[in-house]
Amino acid sequence: MSTKLILSKNTLGVGDRFAHQAKAQLAACVLASERNVEVIPVWNKSNREHNIIGSEPSSVRAAADNAVKTLHWTRPYHVDADHINFDTVDRFLAPSDFYTIDVADWIGKPSFADAFIDRHPELIGDLTKDYVATTAAKYLTAVKEAGRIYRKILAVKGEGNFIPEVSMDETDSPQTPAELLIILVAIADEGIPIQTIAPKFTGRFNKGVDYVGDVEKFTQEFSDDLATIAYAVKHYPLPSSLKLSVHSGSDKFSIYSPIRESLKKFNAGVHVKTAGTNWLEEVIGLAEAGGAGLEAAKYIYTHAYEQKEALCQPYATVIDINNEKLPSPEAVNHWTSEQYVSALRHDQSNPEYNPNLRQLLHVGFKVAAKMGPKYLHLLEEFEPSIARNVTENLFERHIKPLFIA
Repeated sequence: MSTKLILSKNTLGVGDRFAHQAKAQLAACVLASERNVEVIPVWNKSNREHNIIGSEPSSVRAAADNAVKTLHWTRPYHVDADHINFDTVDRFLAPSDFYTIDVADWIGKPSFADAFIDRHPELIGDLTKDYVATTAAKYLTAVKEAGRIYRKILAVKGEGNFIPEVSMDETDSPQTPAELLIILVAIADEGIPIQTIAPKFTGRFNKGVDYVGDVEKFTQEFSDDLATIAYAVKHYPLPSSLKLSVHSGSDKFSIYSPIRESLKKFNAGVHVKTAGTNWLEEVIGLAEAGGAGLEAAKYIYTHAYEQKEALCQPYATVIDINNEKLPSPEAVNHWTSEQYVSALRHDQSNPEYNPNLRQLLHVGFKVAAKMGPKYLHLLEEFEPSIARNVTENLFERHIKPLFIA
């Protein structure tokens, strides 16, 4: 299956809640290119985040275009309509060229697998007929919904003019490599030229902190998924550029080396989403700058602490916060810049690092959004400190271990 717009081999989902750090994010990709490693940025922001911030998808495109122009970036780049569904995609149709089609909510909805099994007798062998039937029944409705959304985008954008991704990661149980194969076959049947697929992996991918789970088991699963994709591309009408997508991929330091080695083994690419970590680096940059920046960082923590139940509820499946290990706002309000940064920066060698505080602040961007223009002025005033942290974090802690080592 051919397509006009081809997604590059190694891509990084970037972006930030307030669309102020695009240049700093792109600067990390520039540093990679100086090492002769191509890492293509894909700026993303979800409909939920736009609604919380009060922004429009066009702001992501504007920030990306401005960064590319300012830094004279001549390689590809993309703007992702992150986690859209049939009802939310419309506002993303004009500015986006990458669509994360999220159909996790449709997994397990009733469907009939008889026609699928009749169409694909070749799957019966290593996989039993009952297994194929049960798996197909579980995922076919979700794939059909992905097709419906794809065709809605297609009607506006035209064939080959956008990159479809299918996301099934926000669900209860991980997909096995065998399930992934059946899903990919169904997607091929549906005529969706997906270039990335985001399954749910073993373990927990909590927001802003390291992977929680059996690294050895993840390594085997990731490697098997790469083999599954290579097989599916060879035997079914799917784009040769198809690759895995790792959602909530930022800060998963313990699995970066296994990912890199597996990619090398299969000569495969990957898409890793890292947008959330940039917001935290923004807060770190404010705190590190001191003065009004530090006061804003303390204000954000105080109000996030006071509203933690409401802030955490939408992210309940992707955060694990031990409330007893959260410092009190009173304590934080007496912190120096160094104390605040040490608690928030994802440096596991620092005994002051607090993953509970980090996760709370990760979901606390709504507090900054409610500050309105005041917060945006702070981003401009302390831009050098913020940009330095955003670029260093993306390059040193994410791009290097994933793609350079």
